[in-house]
Amino acid sequence: MIEKPHHLPPRLGLLSASAADPFLTEDLLKGVEGHGGVDLAKVVEPLSGDDPRWDVVQLRELVEDALHGFRENRTQADAWLAPRLHATLRLTRREAADRRLWTHLALAVAPDYVAWRHLSPSKSKINPERFKGALDRQCFSRLWWAAEMFRNGGDYSPVEAACANQDLIHSALRRDLIDHRPTAQALVRVLGRGVATTGREIEGLMTAINAAGATLVYDALAPDAPRDPEVLRRWVAEAETAPSVPRHSLPDGPDEEPVPEASVTALTDFFTDLFETAPVRGRA
Repeated sequence: MIEKPHHLPPRLGLLSASAADPFLTEDLLKGVEGHGGVDLAKVVEPLSGDDPRWDVVQLRELVEDALHGFRENRTQADAWLAPRLHATLRLTRREAADRRLWTHLALAVAPDYVAWRHLSPSKSKINPERFKGALDRQCFSRLWWAAEMFRNGGDYSPVEAACANQDLIHSALRRDLIDHRPTAQALVRVLGRGVATTGREIEGLMTAINAAGATLVYDALAPDAPRDPEVLRRWVAEAETAPSVPRHSLPDGPDEEPVPEASVTALTDFFTDLFETAPVRGRA
C-alpha cells in the first residue's frame, strides 16, 4: 500500500482535474507507489487569505486515526469519519461544491487513505473518481455531503446510521430530494426499522419516493423548521477557536433547529407503506 506523501502541504488548495491527471499514475491507482508531492504543489492554486480552516494538520491526523482504527473493516470508517470530517472542515455548501478542494485533499494530503479505503482484493486498481470525481463518488466529498444531508441540526448520530449503509448514501446523494431534511431523517428511521436493507430494496424505495414526489409535495406533508443562515455563518467563523473533534464521541454540528419530530414520524410511516409497492428488482 502506498505511503503518506513525503511532501505534505501545510494548507489545502484547489487542484483541477486536468492538473491532477499526470499524478494519477498506474502505480498510484494500483496502490503500489504514490508521488513525492513536490511537483504536485506547483500546480495547486492556493486559497486566499489565512483562514485557519485550510490548515491540513487536523485533517491529516483525522485520516490517520481512521486508518489505524478501522484496519479490519474499511467500510466502517465512513460512519466514523463523515461527521468528524464535516465538523473539522467547516464549509459552506458553496465551498463544498468546489471539486478542486476535494481533489487536493485526496491527492496531496491523503492519497494513502484513498488507496486504503477504495482498493480491495476484488479490484485491480482504484477508480480515478475516488480522487477527482463527482461529489457523490469522490472519497472525501461523499462523506462531507452525507454528513451535511443527514445531520439533524447539530446532531450527527443520524449520519453514523446513514453512512453505515453504503447503498443508502450512494443512492441518496444522487437525488435532490435528500435536501429536504425530514426526508433524510425519515430514511434513516426506515432503515432502523429494518424495512429496506439490501441494495436492491434501498434503490427500489428511493425510486418510489422520487416518483411519489412528482405528485406529492413533501414540504406540505412534512414541513421543516425555518433555517437561520446566521447559525451556519457563526459555526464556520468559530473554526479558528474550535478544539479538535473528539475521537470516541460525536462532535457537535451547527446549532440549528432540529427537524420537527412530527414531520419525521409522518414521513417514516409514509415511506414504510410506500415500500410495500416499491419496484424492487427480483421481488415477487
